[in-house]
Amino acid sequence: MAGAGDDERGCCCHGDDERCFYCYGDGGNDGEEEEEEEEEGWDGLAMEADEDDVGLLDEADDLLPDRAVDCWAITQESLPAAQQQDMSIVMNLLNIKQHDARTLLIHHRWKMHCIYDHLDRKGRDCMLREACIVLQKKNSMPAAGSRSPSTSVTCNVCFEGFSITAVSTMDCGHCFCNDCWTEHFFASINSGNKQIRCMEVNCKAICDEVIVLRLVEQKYPAAAKCFNRLLLESYFEDNDSVKWCPSAPNCGRAIRVSAGERYCEVTCPCGVSFCFNCAGQVHSPCPCAMWEKWNAKGHGESETIKWIVNNTKNCPKCFKPIEKNGGCNLVKCKCGQCLCWLCGGPTGKRHTWGSIEGHSCNRFNEDGNKVDTGRRQLQRYAHYCDRFNIHGASYKVEQQELGPAVEERVKKLESDMAKDGGWLARAHRCLLASRQVLSRSYAFAYYMFGGDEVKTHPAVRANLATAQYLFEDQQQRLEHHVEHLSKVLAADVPALPEEEILLTKQEAVNVAKIVQTICGQMYKCIQDELLPLLVQPMNIAAYRRDGPVQAKEFPA
Repeated sequence: MAGAGDDERGCCCHGDDERCFYCYGDGGNDGEEEEEEEEEGWDGLAMEADEDDVGLLDEADDLLPDRAVDCWAITQESLPAAQQQDMSIVMNLLNIKQHDARTLLIHHRWKMHCIYDHLDRKGRDCMLREACIVLQKKNSMPAAGSRSPSTSVTCNVCFEGFSITAVSTMDCGHCFCNDCWTEHFFASINSGNKQIRCMEVNCKAICDEVIVLRLVEQKYPAAAKCFNRLLLESYFEDNDSVKWCPSAPNCGRAIRVSAGERYCEVTCPCGVSFCFNCAGQVHSPCPCAMWEKWNAKGHGESETIKWIVNNTKNCPKCFKPIEKNGGCNLVKCKCGQCLCWLCGGPTGKRHTWGSIEGHSCNRFNEDGNKVDTGRRQLQRYAHYCDRFNIHGASYKVEQQELGPAVEERVKKLESDMAKDGGWLARAHRCLLASRQVLSRSYAFAYYMFGGDEVKTHPAVRANLATAQYLFEDQQQRLEHHVEHLSKVLAADVPALPEEEILLTKQEAVNVAKIVQTICGQMYKCIQDELLPLLVQPMNIAAYRRDGPVQAKEFPA
């Protein structure tokens, strides 16, 4: 079977004695040299490697496992339990009621670390006041209504007298009749409020949700269900640590990650992987802001850019592209500027069919001031877009064509030959993941280097060239090893002799380790060396050899 991406990458391998451009060595080693290489540190790896590769392999062996991330998938059935888990922590911590705990969590957008911080800095009472929580006053008299010595209470909204059983008092001490409370609650629920404030003028206290549900349910049961749903859904809508799965059609799950894990990539149990920060498709090592611009720019624009580069010239005044569909070589832009179509330089209006008055461009001129910056930017985009698309196309081939072939070979190794085939599947997963990293690295490079769409700090701009060289060196090495791994996996392993199967296994395992190490280095270079140079703060998800974090189902 041919390599998954050989045709489109121009692979020069045509026989067993020839070696691909992406392979190691020059193909001239005999069996004795391979045996010596095995003895000198590759533990049987049948390929020629340079010192950098050996160092990368040693570094891969020293890597720690991916850091564990607490990630849960929450459904409508498990939502009450997930919400209750957080509220119970706050209730026990501050000795408050459930509705006060919910109010405090919504105020702090369900960030437990913010509550701990405010408690430490401001104290319990100040923190609760800021969240408009008033703890119930013991033996307090109604403040908004007058009460007779017997059992009559006057409501200060409708000014009717009611018995004690027909009025309700909130934690703030304000008392009104149940009918007025009910209409107030009903109007607030219809407005979409999940936190209903007291009716008293200038009182910001949040009403007890238990009283709200009890009163509204008697007269407006549908509104009570709506309010209950609003309370539950606040866990999704007001919680920075929870995001809906963007699957289409929607699977009905929301993903919760632990505090401080905003920049991570997760996989829902339904199989959809996404960036937790922007809820878009997985796009590391490209930051969310750059990826959003790249997506907007790339929708049908790559072919348009190529056509513009080949068929238009930019106006030297307004820099808009101009298409010439006939006439002489003097072209006039809509902005009023005239230019020579042959060289793109600005000219006057006076001309004949053979010449333009005061203008000559038959001699080559290296004047740097006439460089067409607009066209250069189009060519820059075409350069990065082509490589982004080429690696994206290779990923599809390796997933759709090589993937089933690898699965079949794994089955043959494990069932027919009683051998371990897991290494082949793991190497293929590594190939797919690194191919995507490589593709998306070109989107990052387009915005990071040479463009004007992201700004760098002037004080550290001198460091950009060094960091760019480091990044592009890692990108080049990653490209080299990814193509090598693709070639190794293209071999029909079960059809090979026993010794070659072992050598292929060792080669695939070691190249996959090298690829993972370079990916980790590239992520570190972007996060630690390049992104700090930008004026706009940006971050990327940490590199994980096992791919996005797999979310677990939260028990109902």
